[in-house]
Amino acid sequence: MITIDGSKGEGGGAVVRTAIALSALTGRPIRIINIRAGRSNPGLRAQHLNAIKAVAMLCTAKVRGLNLGSKEIEFSPDKIKHGKLNVDIGTAGSITLVLQSLMIPASFAEKDVKIEVRGGTDVRWSPPIDYLRFVTVPIMEKFGLNVKIDLLRRGYYPKGGGIVRVDIRPIERLKRINLVERGEIKCINGISHAHIGLKERKVAERQANSARKDLFKLDYDLKIKKEYVDTLSYGSGITLWAETKNSVIGADSLGERGKRAEVVGQEAALGILEEIQSNDPIDKYMGDQIIPYLALASGRVKVSEITRHTTTNVDIANEFGFNLKIKEDIIES
Repeated sequence: MITIDGSKGEGGGAVVRTAIALSALTGRPIRIINIRAGRSNPGLRAQHLNAIKAVAMLCTAKVRGLNLGSKEIEFSPDKIKHGKLNVDIGTAGSITLVLQSLMIPASFAEKDVKIEVRGGTDVRWSPPIDYLRFVTVPIMEKFGLNVKIDLLRRGYYPKGGGIVRVDIRPIERLKRINLVERGEIKCINGISHAHIGLKERKVAERQANSARKDLFKLDYDLKIKKEYVDTLSYGSGITLWAETKNSVIGADSLGERGKRAEVVGQEAALGILEEIQSNDPIDKYMGDQIIPYLALASGRVKVSEITRHTTTNVDIANEFGFNLKIKEDIIES
């Protein structure tokens, strides 16, 4: 059994999610200790419990210590199942973080896996669903993954209520990847969204127009879709992504009470501008997400910034016997 210290590196929920996903994929049982030990509210929170439960359902795992506030768990996976999986996170727990743990092992089931997840699609401290759909999935396809994500309903904090449906077709192995050159930018796309009750104040339009002001000087085709949604809670956000010859890079911003729509749009625009100026094919948010796939497939990727989340995921993957190395801004397996 592999023992992983949950307090090392980033020391948060990402340690748990990555370790659980790799355990399910490799079939190796793990013990995670000191879970979120350095946080003000240490131990497992509701969102972590739901991610573990979802992966456990996928691989019929035996789990010990799966309680709110638990600082130690044991996870012993069995064979990865196919078929349908329904996950109800409750309130606005992040759907994308649950899917990060599920997509890796589900891709190696014997047959198709269909997942429906309910919770938050656009919430703090997690990638928005549009980033997962339009940045993460296209990059995963370069490894050979076959994942289709349908957004049925958005869910904002605090009530959530978002619904996402995912269809995953199995693969035998991942393709080796060599992604160190971004190539020229083809276009920049985006989605600016808001609760239907904010339509009169034109929040989606204001977010989009603010982003356009900062991106207007770039000589690229720019399209930002605006949408209003009938959700359980008020909220808004914008996600931007640049399609390049070899990759996709993204940035986003989330609306909050008292935060002007113009600020939301500007934050996303400045984020994508920073990534464009780095001239790298993988943005800093994708840098840690790509680690499990790179470990399995082998190859090289160049990242705009090596974050603490990235180095932590590298350390976790190497605990499972992989050989990932970071040399400046290039990650190799």
